[in-house]
Amino acid sequence: MRSRAPLALMEQMVMILVFALAAALCLQAFVKSDEMSRRGEARDQAVLLCQTAAETIRAQGGSPEEALAAAAGALGTVYGAYDGAPLELHYSEDWSPCEDRTYTYCLQAEPVDTDVPGLAKVSVRLEESGSELFAIEVAWQEVLS
Repeated sequence: MRSRAPLALMEQMVMILVFALAAALCLQAFVKSDEMSRRGEARDQAVLLCQTAAETIRAQGGSPEEALAAAAGALGTVYGAYDGAPLELHYSEDWSPCEDRTYTYCLQAEPVDTDVPGLAKVSVRLEESGSELFAIEVAWQEVLS
């Protein structure tokens, strides 16, 4: 009578292979879900910062340029150093404001031309390495003299 040892060994090797494949698939799914979670967290933070900047700009009132200049101080930066340049705020990877050029996230706000007299509008957007995470436009009524 022949021994069943080679068959048992083959079954165990097949089971190890199945478990290794399942572990690899699970690991890949966990990595993908972690990436999606980080992206969602970044988008949530981008929405919060854009809304804060938009409401700060809108609260200043006046022309878009005046509102951006006044809001820049409240947001912790300077606006108007270069004509036509947008208001920019830079953030590091952990979302803390940074002044150097090694930033990860960039919030920009710039005036938008409208054809309606007395309507002021500013576009606020946040980018990560050139890719837009979130954008919002804020509008208010200017005081006409």
